[in-house]
Amino acid sequence: MSEIGLDLSGKVAVITGGARGLGRAIGIAMARQGVKVAVCAKKQENLDEAMEDFQKLGADALARVADVSISDQVNAFYREVETRFGRLDILVNNVGINMFTPSTLDAEEGVWDKIIDTNLKSAYLCSGQAVKLMRKAGGGKIINISSIAAKKAAAGMGIYCISKAALEMFTKVLALEHAKDNINVNAIAPYVIRTKFSKPFWGNEAMLSEITRDIPMGRIAETDDIVGTVLFLCSRLSDFITGEIITVDGGVMAR
Repeated sequence: MSEIGLDLSGKVAVITGGARGLGRAIGIAMARQGVKVAVCAKKQENLDEAMEDFQKLGADALARVADVSISDQVNAFYREVETRFGRLDILVNNVGINMFTPSTLDAEEGVWDKIIDTNLKSAYLCSGQAVKLMRKAGGGKIINISSIAAKKAAAGMGIYCISKAALEMFTKVLALEHAKDNINVNAIAPYVIRTKFSKPFWGNEAMLSEITRDIPMGRIAETDDIVGTVLFLCSRLSDFITGEIITVDGGVMAR
């Protein structure tokens, strides 16, 4: 498919939260396309498992422990990426967290900080370092993983919804600010994906049945349903798309 612009071979990508779930699936898909992949996460054991997958593919990969809501750790990670690969073409701000909060205003301040720092501040820190390297490379692609929760408030998920809404505006602002740098900035907004992150939803049969009834296509998303959109946004096929939020939800938001 390289003749229509999907050839990603030789590109270098950073994926936050890339040790498991959607991030890991994205990394594996990119590696299969010949991308050199750098992933980070908080737990070494999850990174070790991810590296086993990359090694089986013969991929050129880097995996490091880093809390991407802490600037010093982000900067150290990016320095290693530049030393190892010499450039950066793609950033996927995938890391995310949700903590159930029956009342947003009654939530402890530490809960607010953790969700906002993980879901929003991390994208600010990682994008800042990525843009510096992408400018040197002549351009790049930044993809933020949002959620339909950015537009559809949900009980018990108030701070998460707020963080994702802010992430989508962050996406649009960066797209305008860095169009001149040939850097495309877009976001993907899924619904429920079958990963460990969302297991509290799909792992309960009654809840899964209720969720599925709301999805016109009659099922929740698998990681591959999201990966395809990520690859598209990383490729030349999306060169004239920036500042967009692509909803991948089986038709939920079409209602």
